Amino acid sequence: MKELLQRMVESQQLSIEDADALEQQSQRPGGAKSQSEEDVLQWLAREYELGYSALDDIEPDRQLLSLFPARILFKEQLLPLQRVNGSVEVATSRLFATRGLDTLKTLTGLRLKPVLAPAEAIQREIKKRLGVGADTIDTLEEEAPLQVVEEGEREDTDLDTAAEDASIIRFVNQVLRDAIELRASDVHLEPFADELRIRYRIDGVLQEVPVPAQVKRFQPAIVSRVKILSHLNIAEKRLPQDGRIKIRINNIEVDIRVSIIPMLHGEAVVLRLLRQDTTLYHMTDLGMAEREFSLFQNVLGLPHGIVLVTGPTGSGKTTTLYTALNEINDAIRKIITIEDPIEYQLKGVNQIQVSEKAGLTFARGLRSILRHDPDVVLIGEIRDQETAQIAVQASLTGHLVFSTLHTNDAPGALTRLVDMGVEPYLVASSLEAVLAQRLVRVLCTHCKTEDLSPTVQALQESQPALRGAAIFRAVGCRECRQTGYIGRHAIFEMMALTTDLRQMILKNCSSGEIREIARQHGMSTLREDGWRLVRQGITTPDEVIRVAKDQALDNPS
Repeated sequence: MKELLQRMVESQQLSIEDADALEQQSQRPGGAKSQSEEDVLQWLAREYELGYSALDDIEPDRQLLSLFPARILFKEQLLPLQRVNGSVEVATSRLFATRGLDTLKTLTGLRLKPVLAPAEAIQREIKKRLGVGADTIDTLEEEAPLQVVEEGEREDTDLDTAAEDASIIRFVNQVLRDAIELRASDVHLEPFADELRIRYRIDGVLQEVPVPAQVKRFQPAIVSRVKILSHLNIAEKRLPQDGRIKIRINNIEVDIRVSIIPMLHGEAVVLRLLRQDTTLYHMTDLGMAEREFSLFQNVLGLPHGIVLVTGPTGSGKTTTLYTALNEINDAIRKIITIEDPIEYQLKGVNQIQVSEKAGLTFARGLRSILRHDPDVVLIGEIRDQETAQIAVQASLTGHLVFSTLHTNDAPGALTRLVDMGVEPYLVASSLEAVLAQRLVRVLCTHCKTEDLSPTVQALQESQPALRGAAIFRAVGCRECRQTGYIGRHAIFEMMALTTDLRQMILKNCSSGEIREIARQHGMSTLREDGWRLVRQGITTPDEVIRVAKDQALDNPS
């Protein structure tokens, strides 16, 4: 309690006298036991006869917001709410920091009335209503030294100078910081005729981010700033460019992969954010069903062979493989990886970064690795026939090889290798297991509610695995940013190679035929594993159907 009061005094949310009074009250028998900032602010509101709001159900007047400079609202953490009896109610958490309110009064000539609200709620609503970086764009609008020149006027664009403008630097920094805080995996800057749209991919789904409308004017300078950070050619606007940025924020290193492609209305930018502080999972943390967990453990104990993890980009394949390597990483094994990019740094594991420019491809690096006396090899991705054939040869010469492949399901990996040009008998003799996976969003525990809709009841009738289970749906609240979900969980389809399956590979059977035999041997499909999470209340049927679209809905489970 004392630490909270001290912090609130330092941030001018509370006076020293009020802090002493609250502390004395809390020490009396039966006295007030305020434990949070919200409790203290509500006490202040009663003491000073002011309003209090958690800002959950208040919709600020957008026309009213436009009367106030964004940079002052951001800096002083003030949020104008509504007009009441000739005054404007302004949310603040800092009752005794009067400078901000005084500045707004002077600039607008309006009568302002403070309403107390939690600092976190004010920051959230300011960003939501005004947009990310509104304060820096507001500054640029006032200074207006920046002239955005048409593409045709080549000689005086001066984007070097524009991109180094302090406000542009601050705007790009704010976007990156905001994306990292929201756990985004990607940032998309998309140019259109009348706007620059910014979207974050959070938990695998793109979400639009509010930005000031006038940000479109500074689009070339923003793109140039990204190019400067990633050491790209800012004068080249006709060809795609790829680069990387490494930043540190709050002692966390983030590796950013940059892709810039010319579009109709300017250059589009996608930033892939790879956090270097990501904690490695243990096998039990993957959340596999009992059968899949047991099979995967058995595979990790094999002396040689190929183990593939399949799925689309962003389905958690690399995380699963690193978890497997972490499980078998000990003093008696030499483990070497070749990756593009290196997403996690593993202690005790020798990791190689692919460099196409330098001529270090997967195939070339893999050949060198095999001369380095490894026991276990991880190939970031099998992309071509050459890499696939070297991986097969490595497994046949006594190495345990892990890799990823882009296929829709586990049986599809077998036919994909044959399509790549690997002989069926080599696939049959080297491949030990294929694990297909997807990521489903996890329901927010604060707002999820049981789904009793006719649609869900009909689904339960058609899916025996769901009968009698309580099924939940996403609602949306402040904790999950109104999405209904926080975080993701993997679903798996584990296919271990049996004698029957190896015979089918030799006969060039289709992936559909292989699937049927694998299911007869106990393999659960991605969708069936998804129903397991639905039964546990972890996710929704909609999420399972969204990520496992390739599975027929009417399959019995």
